Amino acid sequence: MDFNLTEDDLMIKEAAAEFAAKRIFPNAEKWDEEGNVPQEILDELAELGYFGMMLPEEYGGLELPSVTFNLAMEELAAACAGLTIMISVHNSLCCEAVNRFGSDELKKKYLPQMAAGSIGSYCLTEPDAGTDAASIKTSAVKKGDKYIINGTKAFVTSGGLAGFYIVFAVTDPDKGSKGISCFIIPKGTPGVNLGAPEKKMGIKVSDTREISFTDVEIDAANIIGEEGTGFKMAVILLNNGRIGVSFQALGIARAAYEEALKYSKERIQFGQPICNFQAIQFKLAEMATRIDAAKLLALRAASMKDNGQFIATEAAMSKLVCSQTANWVANEAVQIHGGYGYMKEYPVERYFRDARVTEIYEGTTEAQKIVISRQLLKD
Repeated sequence: MDFNLTEDDLMIKEAAAEFAAKRIFPNAEKWDEEGNVPQEILDELAELGYFGMMLPEEYGGLELPSVTFNLAMEELAAACAGLTIMISVHNSLCCEAVNRFGSDELKKKYLPQMAAGSIGSYCLTEPDAGTDAASIKTSAVKKGDKYIINGTKAFVTSGGLAGFYIVFAVTDPDKGSKGISCFIIPKGTPGVNLGAPEKKMGIKVSDTREISFTDVEIDAANIIGEEGTGFKMAVILLNNGRIGVSFQALGIARAAYEEALKYSKERIQFGQPICNFQAIQFKLAEMATRIDAAKLLALRAASMKDNGQFIATEAAMSKLVCSQTANWVANEAVQIHGGYGYMKEYPVERYFRDARVTEIYEGTTEAQKIVISRQLLKD
């Protein structure tokens, strides 16, 4: 693997870092308290191409590789993890679903809208089906040239902001996971009902809510891929999502570490900066080392995706280690800040809260271990 970033990688990474420093970080605490991000910021991001980063140029995208896209996500996440997950889910799950599995008609109809900033929501999880995605109950019954969809989805990212929904539903209950299909449902379709925004511990900027579908009628042409291929599709897409969460976690971890490093040089105790004490030095050393090690796993997974390789194990390893690293580093950053780390005036308090969910969504820590161990025991 070539560890040297390309000129394009560095350019996109630096541009994202500059935008994050000027437009996102100074407002992140305020947005966190308000629980939303201004539409003008989303419009600016759309104008800069962040909503179609990996889409083909023919549909208005930037056609960037996964490595480049995710390096940009790391920079945004270092400023505001909640905003970043909205962009990451849109690109790595929703855009990818249509671009990789959709018909030419669906691509022509929806991809230009996606690239222009029409946000996508990925609707897989249900109130009674989380890690066990094969047990979803949302149904899609075919009637002539239509499908009638009924069911409820939970923890939907960008649910209240979405211009369309990528929905997984059961088309043949007798076939188990092979009876699940995937559909795209535009905003405003009758029968789509939004629940109230969830009140979350962290990533409060991200709009998260329940969405119900009551006798939602859509054209049969809105199916993504073939009937019965939805579960396989979801598994493939979640590999991309896990890479995205890996880089989100890295952004949180790096930001927490940098705040701790800065604070350790400024905080005076016993007549000297606390960074002079070996206990603090050892914490900083391990924080930096764990972040670097985690990033190598994330870059490997993203690079393998760009090369068209099978990445289930590598994506799981990356997500497992990066999310654990984010939580450990954020915890240490708060500890280095002492009592001030528990106060909202310091960013590490927000990083601590934001880090927690990285071990939960896109597959829990335990789910990643299942994926990895199954591969280890395959032979």
